[in-house]
Amino acid sequence: MYALRQGQVNFTAPKNQSPLIDPAVIRAAGQIYYIHCEVHPEIAGQPSGVAINRVTLRGKVIFTNQPVLLPQECFVPLNQIESHMY
Repeated sequence: MYALRQGQVNFTAPKNQSPLIDPAVIRAAGQIYYIHCEVHPEIAGQPSGVAINRVTLRGKVIFTNQPVLLPQECFVPLNQIESHMY
């Protein structure tokens, strides 16, 4: 019993590993990001990613590192968007 409990306590996902996100959501986040860059070239600052609704695929560019998300939203970091586009 102790070994089983110990195994459950020690099982944690690595903190630097991003959660798996549907490729369609990543593509939609990429479109949102690149359209934002085309429409608003004057905005200074480095965005951290896109908060996107997993159902409607509507989202917005986020400039903070810890966004507050609604229940159906997920956060796609900028590095994941860029790696998926190339």
